[in-house]
Amino acid sequence: MIELDLLMLSILLYLAGAGFSLIFHNDERRAAHVSGVLCALGGIAGIAAAIPVLLSGDAITQQLYSPFSFADCVIRLDALSAFMVMVISLLVVACAVYSLSYMREYEGKGVWAMGFFMNVFIASMVALVVSDNAFYFIVFFEMMSLASYFLVISEQDEKAVKAGLQYFLIAHAGSVLIMIAFFILYRQSGSLNFADFKTADLSQWQASAVFLLAFFGFGAKAGMITLHGWLPQAHPAAPSHASALMSGVMVKIGVFGIIKVGIDFLGADTAWWGYLVLAFGGVSSVLGVMYALAEHDIKRLLAYHTVENVGIILMGVGIGMIGIANDQPVLATLGLLGGLYHLLNHAVFKGLLFLGAGSMIYRVHTKDMEKMGGLAKLMPYTALAFLIGTMAISALPPLNGFVSEWFIYQSLLTMSKEGTFAMSIAGPIAVVMLAITGALACMCFVKVYGICFCGAARSEQATKATEVPKPMVFGTLSLAVLCIVLGVGSPWIAPTISSVASSLVNSDAITVTQGAALIPDNGAQAILSTPVIALTLLGLILVPVLILSIFKGPKLTRRHNNDPWACGYGYEDRMTVSAGGFTQPLRAMFVPLYAIRNWLNPAPLFALILEKTKAGATFIEPFFDNRVILPIARFVLAVGKRLQWLQYGDFRTYCLYMVIALLVLLFIPVDLGVN
Repeated sequence: MIELDLLMLSILLYLAGAGFSLIFHNDERRAAHVSGVLCALGGIAGIAAAIPVLLSGDAITQQLYSPFSFADCVIRLDALSAFMVMVISLLVVACAVYSLSYMREYEGKGVWAMGFFMNVFIASMVALVVSDNAFYFIVFFEMMSLASYFLVISEQDEKAVKAGLQYFLIAHAGSVLIMIAFFILYRQSGSLNFADFKTADLSQWQASAVFLLAFFGFGAKAGMITLHGWLPQAHPAAPSHASALMSGVMVKIGVFGIIKVGIDFLGADTAWWGYLVLAFGGVSSVLGVMYALAEHDIKRLLAYHTVENVGIILMGVGIGMIGIANDQPVLATLGLLGGLYHLLNHAVFKGLLFLGAGSMIYRVHTKDMEKMGGLAKLMPYTALAFLIGTMAISALPPLNGFVSEWFIYQSLLTMSKEGTFAMSIAGPIAVVMLAITGALACMCFVKVYGICFCGAARSEQATKATEVPKPMVFGTLSLAVLCIVLGVGSPWIAPTISSVASSLVNSDAITVTQGAALIPDNGAQAILSTPVIALTLLGLILVPVLILSIFKGPKLTRRHNNDPWACGYGYEDRMTVSAGGFTQPLRAMFVPLYAIRNWLNPAPLFALILEKTKAGATFIEPFFDNRVILPIARFVLAVGKRLQWLQYGDFRTYCLYMVIALLVLLFIPVDLGVN
């Protein structure tokens, strides 16, 4: 049970970090350091708790004391929850170390409060994924939402408060749907324990209702398309290390919930559930990356890429559910392997990118990419780490983003080849959508890196930028190293994640082998050809050299006599590419898709509801005062004035009133009930 002890130690360290943040509220720098160190130690303890369970695959369950008789406080550390604890803890360590220097930017703005809510936020996420009771799950879910809400509004400006309110409304609308789904399961099982939810007696329509409620409820937290409106508002408003955790791990709680309800509780025995998840995943991935391309605010751009990558993860989950429903465990395991691997990979490279963006903002003091430029030579370590992150999110081998998308491609191609008619139609469509997403992601991050780090500085602040402090460099570089390790080491890491996926499917884990084929010949294995593809792409670098060697001659020699073309250097002021100009052709080509962005965003609807509620309140409150409270007050005042004649201020008159009252009481018959 050492794993549970380490898990409890991890949560206690987070809570201690929150407590010390409050204690040192008068010394913000000390509060930031103590809470950051304890947060990092909590992450290390979480990693130590998760690794043995992931390697052994054995689930550990323990019941703790519960102050509520109707709800058992049950902790369960199984393969899926241990995997989630690992993902959370890895990113927490990097963000906690990063915050030791980064929080100097917020001194005087309530650093102690940010440290408190950050630690509560992380502790609630860890407690949530290991909770095995619906009541405590909802409690920790609400704690996570509230703590992250306070992180979003930490700047306390109008934009941050508005973003926080939109996030608060959408998150709690999702919570209501989740609670309704859990209530149905409770009514049919007679218990709030997740173990009993799995055996609930549900009809087909009840199971579908529970799935839809959970899918859209958790989908709001995941930020999938149509429920994503809070993401591009909330992530830029929060501090960068909080944005990294919100984008890297908090949205994955939504994916975790969909897997928990759809697969673990309901068994994913209905095929259209999987097709629905696959469809939302495909649309989210394409539209997310397209909307990211149009952004100039670097944190809004990264927020839209969260929508994209959540869509890719949902594609893997959807394939897994389709495989389960069609009794194809290998396909299901392969799809879930790709989805879960991408869940881990996205946490790492998106955390890296948000921390890198925070480092740039820390020096340039703006989120506008048009005011950056030329930062690579001034911030070399940040530039290197950010470059690795952009390559990883663009799914370039041999980095981690490629590996997980490769598995999803394999599962889609396998589904197209070996599945039913519906699967053979859905598979190729999803392949095309994933390919479009990858191409647009590469285009987007060529823009981001080129505009921010290359060329000449675009503002005075950019010319004065220097490398960030060492803790911030450590946070970004450690995640960059993880991107490489998760890519190059995937033949050894993928089998462990495959065992997590197979535990959900209740089948044997698939093997991961090296090869160059796209679709495995053996149905029980997955082909991983990272080295082959990486070497092929590296070989393509030699193509320009080969072309020059073939066509070199007098013409090339004559050009050497003239001034060389140096890609615009010397004319930067007139020839620099802007972020808007880079993507203008694409935005012009896909005007209809950009036009429906507001239709797909529920935030304006929630804002309208809020506005109408405020208008109704401003009408109802004076109406209640004028029609109810004031008439009663006037009546009491009028009665009082009419009875004033009884009060003369003469003591003898008051004595007369008392005598009259005693005489009246003396002659009133009173039945004391005595026989």
